[in-house]
Amino acid sequence: MGSTFELQDELQAFQDPSSYEIPNEHDLHDNDAAELLQRAVGSIAHSSDEINDPEIFDIFRSLLKHADAVPGPCMSKLLDSIASGFSTETRRGIPKRSLAHKTPLEMYAFLLNWFAAAADKVKSPGEGELTPQPKARRGRGGRAGGSRALAKKVEEWTWAMKLKTHRIWVTTPERDAFITCLTRPAYHIAENEQYMKVNNVKVNVYKVICVAVKHHGHALAAQINIMQALQYHEHLSEPMAECLSHLAKHFDHAQLGEEILREIAGKTFNCPGHERSPSFCEESPRSVLKQISVLLGHLDSESYPMRMAMVELSSAEDNNDTTQTHKQIVGFFELLLSRTLDLSSYVRSKVLATLSRLCDLRVPFPKQRLEITKHAVAMLEDKASTVRKAAVALLTKLIMTHPWGLMHGGPLNLEKWEGYYKEVKEKLDKLEEAVGKAVERGDEDGDDIKGGKEDDDDEESEEETGDGDEEAERGKSRNAINDDEMDVDSELHNAEDANMGDEGDSKRPKKGKGKKAKKSRKSVVDEVVIASEQEALAALESNEALYLRLRKKYYTEALVFIRMIEGSMEVITQLLASTNKAEVLEAMEFFRVAHVYEFDGAGVGIKRMLHLIWMAKKLKGVRSRLLECYRNLYFDPLPDMEPKQQVNRIAKNMIELTYDASLAELTSLEEMMKTMMEEDQVHHDIINKLWQVYSSTKSLPAYQRRGAVIILGMLALAKRSIVEEKVDILLKIGLGKLGKSDLMLARYTCVVLQRLNGSAKKVKGVFEWDLSCNKTLRLEMNNAIFRKLQEAIEHPCRSKDWFGMAEQVINTIYALGEQPGELCGRIIKNLAQRAFARRPQAQEESTSVPADPDAMDQDTETGSVSYAPASQSSSATQSARQRSGDQAEKDLGDAFQLSQLLFVVGHVAIKHIVFLELVEREWKRQKDEKDLAEKLAAGVNSPNKASKETEELDQVAGNVEDEIGDRIAAVRETELLYGPQSLLAVFGPMLVHVCGSPHKFKNRTLRAAATLSFAKFLCVSSQFCDRHHHLLFKILETSKDPDIRGNIVIALGDVAVSFSNIIDENSNELYKGLSDDDLVVKKNTLMVLTHLILNGMIKVKGQLGEMAKCLEDEDPRISDLAKLFFTELSTKDNAIYNNLPDVISHLSTGEHGVSEDIFQNTMRYIFTFVEKEKQAENIVEKLCQRFRFSEDPRQWRDIAFCLSLLPFKSEKSVKKLIEGLQFYQDKLHEQKVYDRFAEILTKATNKPDTELDEFESILNEHKRQGEEDLAFEKRVQGKKAAAKKKATRRSTRKKTQEAEPETRRAQADDNDNMYV
Repeated sequence: MGSTFELQDELQAFQDPSSYEIPNEHDLHDNDAAELLQRAVGSIAHSSDEINDPEIFDIFRSLLKHADAVPGPCMSKLLDSIASGFSTETRRGIPKRSLAHKTPLEMYAFLLNWFAAAADKVKSPGEGELTPQPKARRGRGGRAGGSRALAKKVEEWTWAMKLKTHRIWVTTPERDAFITCLTRPAYHIAENEQYMKVNNVKVNVYKVICVAVKHHGHALAAQINIMQALQYHEHLSEPMAECLSHLAKHFDHAQLGEEILREIAGKTFNCPGHERSPSFCEESPRSVLKQISVLLGHLDSESYPMRMAMVELSSAEDNNDTTQTHKQIVGFFELLLSRTLDLSSYVRSKVLATLSRLCDLRVPFPKQRLEITKHAVAMLEDKASTVRKAAVALLTKLIMTHPWGLMHGGPLNLEKWEGYYKEVKEKLDKLEEAVGKAVERGDEDGDDIKGGKEDDDDEESEEETGDGDEEAERGKSRNAINDDEMDVDSELHNAEDANMGDEGDSKRPKKGKGKKAKKSRKSVVDEVVIASEQEALAALESNEALYLRLRKKYYTEALVFIRMIEGSMEVITQLLASTNKAEVLEAMEFFRVAHVYEFDGAGVGIKRMLHLIWMAKKLKGVRSRLLECYRNLYFDPLPDMEPKQQVNRIAKNMIELTYDASLAELTSLEEMMKTMMEEDQVHHDIINKLWQVYSSTKSLPAYQRRGAVIILGMLALAKRSIVEEKVDILLKIGLGKLGKSDLMLARYTCVVLQRLNGSAKKVKGVFEWDLSCNKTLRLEMNNAIFRKLQEAIEHPCRSKDWFGMAEQVINTIYALGEQPGELCGRIIKNLAQRAFARRPQAQEESTSVPADPDAMDQDTETGSVSYAPASQSSSATQSARQRSGDQAEKDLGDAFQLSQLLFVVGHVAIKHIVFLELVEREWKRQKDEKDLAEKLAAGVNSPNKASKETEELDQVAGNVEDEIGDRIAAVRETELLYGPQSLLAVFGPMLVHVCGSPHKFKNRTLRAAATLSFAKFLCVSSQFCDRHHHLLFKILETSKDPDIRGNIVIALGDVAVSFSNIIDENSNELYKGLSDDDLVVKKNTLMVLTHLILNGMIKVKGQLGEMAKCLEDEDPRISDLAKLFFTELSTKDNAIYNNLPDVISHLSTGEHGVSEDIFQNTMRYIFTFVEKEKQAENIVEKLCQRFRFSEDPRQWRDIAFCLSLLPFKSEKSVKKLIEGLQFYQDKLHEQKVYDRFAEILTKATNKPDTELDEFESILNEHKRQGEEDLAFEKRVQGKKAAAKKKATRRSTRKKTQEAEPETRRAQADDNDNMYV
């Protein structure tokens, strides 16, 4: 066999394995494969030379030919035998280099080659999903191990690559055939993505290919195989690039990589594919840069992965030749920036990532950096979230690697850098002015020197020319300084020209000798001295001017960069609200870095980030990242700082977070502080420092002390002991002398006191009051806390801050007191006594002029509900001046004090309702505990009897709970506002009178307090609400105060929660707030309606069109809220679909109609929620029928536009449109209507072309007929008008003719009379 085996001939015959002839072929259907294999394996194990035995060799070939019938374990055993014999033969052949080993080596190589081809046949369907090292299978399930076993053996035959093939195989074809048999298994293994993830297998594959290329002339075959593999296997781009890099670095053979790059450059990729060799630029940048000129042609390739690859190739950097590489990269900047307009978002993202990587290079590229920043800012508004994310990441990288930190450090504060620029500009102007004066003075002195030569005159003329150029350059420099955009290029030219001008100045003193000589005999000495002085001065000024110009250019570039970053922060702030997690995280990182580098606009973004604390469910990971950012910025200790200073710094940062914070920001900050406290991230020393700031006896700023108590209240939400230990300090400071002078401090102190009783929270729709239902946590009413609270609220004050403080005082009383109604009753009585008490004359005069700048406006007319005595009523006849001066004499009470009283009364009423709910819940809880104890006692005695009694008890318990609820409801309904012993019942009629008499009570503060309290009273009793709710709607309609209207809208939402049927009947009045001129009122109305509608508290009765108007509101906050409403409404069952016809009618025509553009934009958004095909079909039918009842062309256009918004995906939709032709056929003469139907025809692709063509021809026919009818009607109307005009002329002429005889007769009579 050995003499007849020719490897090349066998490989040629093996091209078709099914027709491959084997002399002693074994039929596996007649013979057992295991027995045949065992026989062959035994022979090979005895001696590797047994492969020369034809029978043994034919057994191996037979098994490989019928590999699909061989069990998996047999195939693994077959490979082990072949690999073992080949390894033995290889080790014997390496030292001997004998031709005797040629044939066995070829035979083993041929079998390995065949096994690689047959491995696919024994692969199970799930092979591609297996892990790199899967578990062994049993029985025939193990046949999936063909390729896996081959991958394990690849390391063993790397020994074969050490053979001196040129010694054994004389001819090149023979050697190539042998090497091909060895490399084919390596390529076959590389085609499996899972195996290439195993580092050991991957390295051995690289070694086989690289040795074959380097020592065995496999370069051309490797190039062909690699190119084919890249085209058919998408995962091989990085492994092959790594293999070529391995070949170049460790085997010093870079030619193959360059040849492959040239071949790739010559190919055309017309369809989207996968990256061919982009990773090669990272592995071998030098080779890539050599071929970059031919590769850049693929930047315009239709395949976006190729464009991505070319973008990445353009950033290749060769560390060995830095200067040349940087020059080449500078040339690529224009190409990279042009790719920011690529159609593919993947390419645009890759460009930004590449530019971000270039920012890490050692050369700063200052000019290109500004261009990069400009493009990155522009791409923040890209439609693809990946591009926006990459743009934000690039801006962050630009800030972190900015080159303007050499002189003043890293911070980039705009104000500071503008100061640096201004300082340099002033110095440069002074220097240029001084140089200019010196030159002028030199010119004047030069005119007095005698004996000058002709060449001196020539030089002076040159100097004058130079002076003129310098003045021009100076003008250019000033223009550049005044330019807002600060063009960097112009500054560069100015600096260069100025440098040249300075060099000219340095030469002038040498040529202008003797300019200051006044006498000819002293001119020689004076000229030498003056020349040396001027030469030294000019050289000094020249260096200083150059230095200042370079600094000015330096500051100019930095300012341009800073302003671009500052301008981008508004857009990045909006990205914080994105639904894409990666985008939000990049925006957070940007603001963190910008804050570190002291950008002015970073503070806004840092505050906006606080609201992300609520995104725990929607975007996982954002909350933890937010806490990490804030810890990094404010709470982490700094190195090289003492512990005491660390505590002071962290406490100061916490307090400063409360400065100028809105209510929403404080709420988010509260959640964050609570979370940090729960996670034990706030050290007790920091809490002690906050208490120290709060209780300090030093004169501290008011906002600093307030900030400390605010933070303490936030931390106490998580750990109540923070407050329990310091109650005396709270009473002494917040409710003591400092609290009376600073009402905001007293207000926040009350909030902290409320933490003694836990926190109210809502879990899964159930209101739970943490620990508040436990009586042990309620304090007796004689506690010092309540005495201080009463003193605080009754302390005379005329500041607006009193109302906020009073609200929190009442909240604290109801949160902590056992009987809060008693204390609040005493407070109300005291305030009423003070409000209606007769004031002395001195007090009237003192109170007539408010001492506090925040004091309320006083009444201009009678401000009391009581009648004035007759002696006072007579003063109404006095003059206006005297009446205004003695206004206080006519008032029995002060308007501000009455406002205080009414405010407290209203808030006590609403808090008492909440307290009754807590009492009801406590009663039910006690009852449940009692029933449970009885059940347990009964269950011990008799289990069977207990089960029966349990059911009876449940029924009884339900009845008892109903009785408790009815009792509490009766108290709320009849006793609070109508009970004979109720204190609040006294103030109900008073509030109605004050609110219903705006002509009497004109004080703005009084009206606001009375209206707010009146709205709270409406929430107490349905009887009171039913009688007086119309008054609240009347105030909403007639009040000119936007604050009152805004409060009423919010109050109506609370009333709707209590008594939804009353508000539902008058919901039209509530919708009027959507057209209010005040933005706050409109926003409040939209938010209240959103809450009521989405929670089913009021029904939508056709007013949804008013909500739809807000979609196109000028204010983005209103439009965003409206979009959020419709997005949430679309989740309800057919809510938008059911109200869509009403919305169209509401917005199209009538008093509520909007312009055509706004209508189209609104409907375009609403129709995006019509997704069900059945809904679209019904809408088509309804809209077609609407044509029949409409006569206005505007309505025709609106209906046709709405029809064009539907998708027409189903055949039924098109069918209904065709069936409705009779309703709109006479409207097709309107051009826009016809155009909309033409758009519909382009969408309708589910109907046969013949039917659509027929329908289109019918539309064209009716359009033509309609146009003819319209033209005919115009002609008829024209003829009618002409006939009417003609008839009018004829009648006029006839009347004129009839009047002429009478006129003549009258004239004749006049003539006769004249003669008489």
